Amino acid sequence: MKRRSLILTGLLVSAALSAAAQNSWPARPVTMIVPFPPGGLADLVARPVAEAMSRDLGQPVVIENRAGAGGGIGMAAAAKAKPDGYTVLLALSSLTVIPEADVVLGRPAMFALADLRPIARFTADPTVLAVRADAPWKTVQQFVDDAKKRPGAINYGSSGSYGTMHVPMEILSQNAGIKMTHVPFTGAGPAVVALLGGQIDAVSSGPATVLQQVKAGKLRVLAHWGTSPVGALPETTSLKDAGYNAEYAQWSGLFIPKDTPEPIAQRLRAAAKAAAQDSKVKDVILNAGSPVLYQDAPDFEKYVQADAARMAGVVKRIGKVE
Repeated sequence: MKRRSLILTGLLVSAALSAAAQNSWPARPVTMIVPFPPGGLADLVARPVAEAMSRDLGQPVVIENRAGAGGGIGMAAAAKAKPDGYTVLLALSSLTVIPEADVVLGRPAMFALADLRPIARFTADPTVLAVRADAPWKTVQQFVDDAKKRPGAINYGSSGSYGTMHVPMEILSQNAGIKMTHVPFTGAGPAVVALLGGQIDAVSSGPATVLQQVKAGKLRVLAHWGTSPVGALPETTSLKDAGYNAEYAQWSGLFIPKDTPEPIAQRLRAAAKAAAQDSKVKDVILNAGSPVLYQDAPDFEKYVQADAARMAGVVKRIGKVE
């Protein structure tokens, strides 16, 4: 009887301490893992969002870039982090692709989609096909025709196999009947630098990643993977209008470990919503080329699940990439 009493007392004390910890959260800085290097869409979105969330939470939200494996390394770190609210993830749409790619490749899963809980979507843009301004192709049709004449000669950069820059190019290759050479980097930033330097011929990326270089006259956008005009590049044709059944959207959103206590999850949800509505955040992201298209947790969760189901089929069609 005495032992039961001690156990009960211990449980009550533990529960009280847990509740107290949740009530005092956040008592220290929150780490926001960005699973790509600086310069890409995830980093462009994360920095103004983290600053706004810091103001709302009363504690710094510190960016930690953990690049590699198409974003998989950082995503896995967030999925396995202690679910105490002090680690959050700013992910891109490759989040829904990597678990399926692990299955196709027959490798141990880096993480499961169910390990992460969607909190807020910030952006959702079709990727765009960008080449150097001095490239010989003025239209996507010229690009495709050249790729057909010279299989494998045109190379493109990405943020890693099965990432948000690789998958859309594979979708285009399948639908256009062309073969290109894939050159993976650790993120969009390094891939765009390689494009500008002439090490690769093209990239598919979110508009925000290339817009400033387009405005500077260093890059040219040939087409986009969307179904409606891209706000930052309204005159760019869609691949669908060019005759190719190729669609792909690159979104960015906030996730937390699945077992994060509900009060903390709701506090983060409120801070993310406030950030998405912050005029400074909207201006920074819009000036980069991507309007804020906020989606709250319940709708974002449905969106992620639908995207995962669609991408599973795409990854299976791509097959094993060495």
